Amino acid sequence: MLERIALHQTRLRTPGLGLDAKGVALGAKGLVLLPSIDRLVAWLSVYTRERSLEDLMPSLEMRLVRSKLGTREITLAFAAESSDRMDRVAETARLVGGLTFTGTSRHFVQYRDASAPFGYDAGNLLATDAALALYHDKFTQVYESDKDLDLRALLLRLMPHVDPSTIDENGPRFLVAEQGLGPALIHYFVRSRVEGEVAVGEWPPAGAFDEGPVRRYVLRVPELPKRMHVLMRSTPGITTFLPAGPGVAVEIGYRHPVALRACPIFDPNGLVLLRGRGDEPLSLERLPQMGDLRAFARVELRPDEQQTLSVATGTSRPDTVRVPLRVLPSTAPWRNVTATWIATAQLPILRRMAYALPHQTIARTTIAMTARGVFLRSSAGIEAIPLGTFFVEIHPQLYVPAGYDVTPAVAPEVLHRALGAPAEQVLFITPDAHALSVDNGAFVPLETALLESQPWEPIVADAIQLALTEVPIELRLTGLGTFPLSGAEPPLPVPPAGPPLPGAPALPPKA
Repeated sequence: MLERIALHQTRLRTPGLGLDAKGVALGAKGLVLLPSIDRLVAWLSVYTRERSLEDLMPSLEMRLVRSKLGTREITLAFAAESSDRMDRVAETARLVGGLTFTGTSRHFVQYRDASAPFGYDAGNLLATDAALALYHDKFTQVYESDKDLDLRALLLRLMPHVDPSTIDENGPRFLVAEQGLGPALIHYFVRSRVEGEVAVGEWPPAGAFDEGPVRRYVLRVPELPKRMHVLMRSTPGITTFLPAGPGVAVEIGYRHPVALRACPIFDPNGLVLLRGRGDEPLSLERLPQMGDLRAFARVELRPDEQQTLSVATGTSRPDTVRVPLRVLPSTAPWRNVTATWIATAQLPILRRMAYALPHQTIARTTIAMTARGVFLRSSAGIEAIPLGTFFVEIHPQLYVPAGYDVTPAVAPEVLHRALGAPAEQVLFITPDAHALSVDNGAFVPLETALLESQPWEPIVADAIQLALTEVPIELRLTGLGTFPLSGAEPPLPVPPAGPPLPGAPALPPKA
């Protein structure tokens, strides 16, 4: 009889059973009881569809057990580690008709389900020496171990199912050709420009009447052309395999019941080829040395009487192919516009525009005065001076008009080298495909060449001795005394206003 574990319960009777951080009853091991071998294959197929067995492989043990009634069942034991892993295993087991238990050594109790969210505990333990004792809410049973099951041997014994969807899959392929077809297949691939590698494998004789080992050619092709899919699949003596995981491949047109990529049990240095139609798998414990297909191409020699070499009587350089340079309009966006060419007739506009240019634009612009106009350059962009013909810098010493492309479309270094300008010359290609060169030393800062010289008038300063001859004013401070205004004289009386003098302006009347 099982007892449901309550929240915060700490006392448990089953040996090795404890509570994890979530309060779920959990032992050191987990165990899945499956009724038959087909249920085991179903569990492996469902579990490996979305998850890998890599974390279970170090502790995975499969056994065939026998009950007291003589029935044989299969147990799948592994390290529990956490309730999250047990939940995934239990969910898969319920789907395929299996039961999940947890415990430590011999006694295993039913793992938690919807009726007992925190798990179960055994009320009474069986006194038995059996290898395994299982406690379920519907039964209590003991089992004896019959034999161990090997997962690799089980996967090799499983027959692949027919699956036509694998025929058109892309990717690398392994091809196994019988000894008589190997050289012809290699020559066919070399002639068809198919890249790949080839090796020869040896297998024991198929019967007592075979004199020596069976040799087959094993080819690995990274990508087989689609036109060859039907030929490689329908030619007798040639079998095509698709890689299904490290060290294992399945015949094309078939699919293994278990996802072999999720079962890391095959040696990556070897090769196991699983064939359909019930044929035995082909296994290579270690993949032999493989060579390039082109190294095994058929060699053809000329007859002996045609071994005379044809020696040339002279050599010469081929004719030079030269085409004129053209400048064509382009719809590409303007980029790296760093120069402009202003004609002589537009110089008055530049002079008036100089009063409106900001200091940064003037400071980073250089100018060169020529007979064909002036050339302005600015590494930060010349768009701030909207005048003249803009040029795009395609080379440190080569400019082309903005909105145009040069043809033939050669690299800027090749174009600059073809024009043959010296290193100290800057080339400007005009829209009519003419090239103008300006000496690099002719470019001076714009702020240096912008202001013209201003006329000035000399003024002679007076000698300083004239200012020193003036008598300085002497100020004295004396005491005011007891009566400071006793010696002050009254102001003179103001005479009355008489008639205005002839010709004098009349004063305004007092308010």
